[in-house]
Amino acid sequence: MTGRVSELLAQWRVTPFEHDGVSHDVYYRGDGPGVILVPELPGATPEVIALGERLVAAGFRVALPSVIGTPGRPVSGGYIAGSALRMCVSREFAAFARRADRPIARYLRALARQLHAECGGPGVGVIGMCFSGGFALAAAADDSVLAPVVSQPAMPPPVGAGRSATGLSVIEEAAVSRRAADGLCALGLRFTQDRSVPAERFAAFERLLGEGWRAFEIDSSPGNADGIPTNAHSVLTDASAEVPGHPTYRANELLVDFLRERLTV
Repeated sequence: MTGRVSELLAQWRVTPFEHDGVSHDVYYRGDGPGVILVPELPGATPEVIALGERLVAAGFRVALPSVIGTPGRPVSGGYIAGSALRMCVSREFAAFARRADRPIARYLRALARQLHAECGGPGVGVIGMCFSGGFALAAAADDSVLAPVVSQPAMPPPVGAGRSATGLSVIEEAAVSRRAADGLCALGLRFTQDRSVPAERFAAFERLLGEGWRAFEIDSSPGNADGIPTNAHSVLTDASAEVPGHPTYRANELLVDFLRERLTV
């Protein structure tokens, strides 16, 4: 395991970042506008690191905070279950049901401010995926974040009223709504049949952001032309994300285009 992690992250610089009692290692690589890449469950897997490498190659300085899991560890059922359990009992990620501000959201806003100070330019991007999807928009409550990317936002659980919940605190929603009126844009990505990311949730984001909401939804209905399974979930780290012509390849292209548009002077 150690050799595997070292191989994947050998070109990345790692340093801890602490804010308000929360501390995580953050892996940095690249030059250019700053982008925070928040891992999906179960953590900074090889697929997440590969996404980071693609962003570095596209001309961005990527900050990859290891907020959960072991960087470089491959996906497995047990690893996903263990990471999910740790997330559920962690104070950092709690308070979805109460719509309260979470320590992890404050941490990411502080990291965004530091990355912006280091990189300069108009602002930074934040990419959230799966459990961290909504955190990208929560980070946009801070003015340093100009390009939030909300990919398959699976929290809070899509049960009852949770199907149309944004996962933001009341204060975060007010801040994002105010910023949207001033031109904030967010990119949303999902598979159409993903039960953990219902259409009602994307509709809620659209109500919040208005014309600032840009959604790219990939057809995963039975018999779709691209053969995408109905249980497809991870858009940007999909196994076909580097296959030209595949919808997830197009999603990665849209991601880069969006970040360049918003972060390049």
